[in-house]
This record gives sequence, C-alpha cells and structure tokens, in this order.
Amino acid sequence: MSSQTLPIAPDLLPQIRESCIEAGKLALALFRPGAPTAARTWSKSGGSPVTEADIGVDTFLRIRLSELLPEAAWLSEETVDDAQRLSRRLVWVVDPIDGTRAFMSGSPDWAVCVALLDDGVPIAGVVHAPACGATYTAVRGGGALRNGAPIATTGIATVSGARIAGPKPMLDALARLEPFAPADKIPSLALRLARIADGTIDAGLVSPDARDWDIAAADLILSEAGGRLSGGDGQPVVYNRETPIHGMLVASGAALASPLLSALRRLRDSQPQRS
Repeated sequence: MSSQTLPIAPDLLPQIRESCIEAGKLALALFRPGAPTAARTWSKSGGSPVTEADIGVDTFLRIRLSELLPEAAWLSEETVDDAQRLSRRLVWVVDPIDGTRAFMSGSPDWAVCVALLDDGVPIAGVVHAPACGATYTAVRGGGALRNGAPIATTGIATVSGARIAGPKPMLDALARLEPFAPADKIPSLALRLARIADGTIDAGLVSPDARDWDIAAADLILSEAGGRLSGGDGQPVVYNRETPIHGMLVASGAALASPLLSALRRLRDSQPQRS
C-alpha cells in the first residue's frame, strides 16, 4: 500500500475513538465499581487472568477496526499471534482491557487501548478509561488530548520531588538513591503512561515483560504530550518485532528523562555483580 493511498491518521482517529467508546460500554456492562466483576473469569496458560469482557471487547474491536482498515494486520493480547503482521506495513495493536485485574476487582483503573502502527511506528492511538471518564487520543504530529482538551507533561527536571509510579520494588530501589514522591499504584500500564502525559504524575517505571499492546497507544499519547518512553539505557521502543516483549522501560516528561535515566544507571551500577 503506497503512502499516497494511506488514510491519514487524523481521518481515522475519530472512528477509532468511537470504536473504543462503544467497546468500553460492553465492558462496563460487566464492571462492578468496588466489587468483583459480573463477568465469567478464568486463567490463561501463563496464569494471567482473562474475562468474558476481554474476549467480547477484542472480538468487537477486531470486527470494527478491520472494517475501518481491512489491509491492516492484527496484534492483540487476546488473539493468537499471526506472523503475517511482520510483513505488513499497517498493524492494529489492541489491548481490549489493559488492567484486567483492576477490572475484576472493581477498581476503575483499566482501559481499552488501540494503536495503529505504520512501519512499526504508532501513528494513531486511543486509551479509553470508561470507569474513569477519561479518553486519551493522539495522532503523530498532532498533539495529545484528554476528553478533547490538549494535554502536556509537567516540566519538572529533577528526580527529587517528582511524583513517580511503578512497581514497588523498583520504586524502593530508586528511593535509596534519590528522594521522590511515590505516586499511587496505577494497575493499568497504559493509564500510568497517560497520566504522565496529562501531568497527573511526573514519571513512571515499567518492569520487564510489557507487551506492544500494553504501551503502543499510550506511548504515542505520551510522546505527543511532550514526554518520552524509552528502555532503561535510553534506547527507543521498537514495535511489531517477532517477539513483542520489552525490557525495563522508563517514562517521563522530556525534562525529566535524562535525570531519571541517570539515576537508574547509578542504581544499576551500585548493584552487586554476580560472578
């Protein structure tokens, strides 16, 4: 498919957004605020939980998004991976419910996530958190929005005093080097990044094992809001690889990126070396 015939992301984004909002309504029908979900639940082969809401949303989005852009390949947490995506220019990357455990327990911090990749680069992204009343959207080069209003990361440039979210072991280790303000736990990784994008928090740490579907949409939103997601050594995140799994990641506003990465390198260097 040539670049001349590729529908531009701004034309697609409203339809992606509406698809996510409709998908969110399907999930909300089985969500119980502050109480266990009404959805049937079971464990996948690796032990992670899944619900009938995850599957229902995944099926709905695959039908709807495939109608929008039939030539795009598909990569989703709840669908068996198809290697044909590796040879496709356009790929939908979907997490029907990011934060399934939160959804199951009645926490509002879960989201429907959709990104469109063009040659491995996110060009459109939506993170829709229906139980929080928040819809984040972005197109490459067009800025990021929350419920239609522009958002931006904070300008904080020092780890000291920054509000940082992430896994407790990582935060505890960082705190031994630099004082900061641990943020409340955000079970959805996509929402952790989105809340950096809108300035709710300043930074986030991500333990190894995140997948493309956890981060692709939120990565674009964060980038368009003036932030940065990178590997622990500052390397860019690469999508649509044969194995779509990532190592440790660091997210923050642009001004905080280098100081935070520097602190993490010092932390790594201070760890005892294994023989």
